[in-house]
Amino acid sequence: MNLLRRLGSIYWRIGRTYRSKAPSLLLLATMVFVPIGFLDALTTGVEIDSLDPSSLVKLAAAIGALAAITMTSLLGEVFYSGAVAVSLTHPAHEKAPSIAEVARRLDYRRLILVDIAYVALVIVGLVAFFIPGILVFVWFGLAGPVVELEGRSVRGALRRSASLVRHNFWLVFLVLAPVELAGDAIAELVGDLVHGALGHTFLATWLAESISNIAFTPIFALAAVLLTLDLMAIKRDTDPGESNDLEAEPVRA
Repeated sequence: MNLLRRLGSIYWRIGRTYRSKAPSLLLLATMVFVPIGFLDALTTGVEIDSLDPSSLVKLAAAIGALAAITMTSLLGEVFYSGAVAVSLTHPAHEKAPSIAEVARRLDYRRLILVDIAYVALVIVGLVAFFIPGILVFVWFGLAGPVVELEGRSVRGALRRSASLVRHNFWLVFLVLAPVELAGDAIAELVGDLVHGALGHTFLATWLAESISNIAFTPIFALAAVLLTLDLMAIKRDTDPGESNDLEAEPVRA
């Protein structure tokens, strides 16, 4: 299957799954992103353009601002992707898990740690030369689903994500990057609408960040989970030594 057909298949399945699973996806997103929206609101007020990098101190402040904004933009996406992996996969003979069951089954420690590690690596890459940040964003973007689907450690999940992406870089890039950019654009639009209605208050910023994440991050998570499942299946088919760690099957929408 060529790249365009694979892209079309992934995007079609993302849309189909989002439509069929929207209530549970949005409820799960609310549980994750309302508290993270609070963190977003704490850093949204930092304006990089207003900082004059003529001194080392101000340059360090500009880098810190970039790190903070990047962190709150990505923080939670990997964790939520792992949660969606639990929600959308289950043994064929079992019904889909409820939100309460998903909450009980999540490996919170590993998901939080891999989320923080992912964000930190992207920040370092962006601060270094920008392009490495993009590469890190793609290579390790499947780590969250890997944690839950295969029960790997933080380091193991990052390595596994890179292994899955290695021969499918452009496919993963052309799915995750447009979704992330579209999410950022929607977040900006929602922020403008909410601030226009409620003013530039902390509460308005918290509300805007939460709404935009709740509305769009499920699409990023679905993209990551579906890509992970597909690439795991391809790797099992092409690598005789690949162990079949995944007993669960994706829910068919």
